[in-house]
Amino acid sequence: MADSGAESAPAAPLAAPSKNPLRRLFHWILSWANHPWGSAALAVFSFLDSFVFPIPPLFLQVALSLEKPKRSFWYATVDTVPSVIGAAAGYYIGMTLWSSVGVKIVGEIPRGFTDLMVNQQFLITVLYSFIPLPFKIITLGSGFLHLNLATLLIASTLGRASRFFALGAICYAYGHRAKDFIEKHFNRACLILGVLLALILVGAKLVQKSLSGT
Repeated sequence: MADSGAESAPAAPLAAPSKNPLRRLFHWILSWANHPWGSAALAVFSFLDSFVFPIPPLFLQVALSLEKPKRSFWYATVDTVPSVIGAAAGYYIGMTLWSSVGVKIVGEIPRGFTDLMVNQQFLITVLYSFIPLPFKIITLGSGFLHLNLATLLIASTLGRASRFFALGAICYAYGHRAKDFIEKHFNRACLILGVLLALILVGAKLVQKSLSGT
């Protein structure tokens, strides 16, 4: 998974060290954008993000894609596949180690939200896979509630691939000009699209229910 190729922009200067441990972790993650094993690091961070990691791998995907825009879809793939595998890992952690591990990562899940997960598993999984919300609550919670694993994986693949490949498409099309848009508008755009997707899925379900009742 080592990155190669002549296409590369000058590395951005690193920010001054911070006393905030999460900010220091964030800058450490970004430092992998200029490393020969940046793709491998992205895969590891994406896998861990699905059930424990506090910093989304999206930031490293952006940094790598802006360094080499023509490899943007490769980085989107590297971000997507381990993320879905990590979802399966989170599911089994939630199912077998909830009281000792899962609850310490995400805390107690409110009753209303567990009801939503049980009744609308596909929809809520797609949304949490796509919009900027903590995905690990879905993966660990699905295991804890013994929800359908296949549904989790299919919905996660749809949501994660849509998010990461949309990001890859922006980086591929606009290169370094995409940075400002991603920083200012990408999460907002994902939130809007996520709401639209939810409305479409709910509408389709209502139509299906209506047709089956006639």
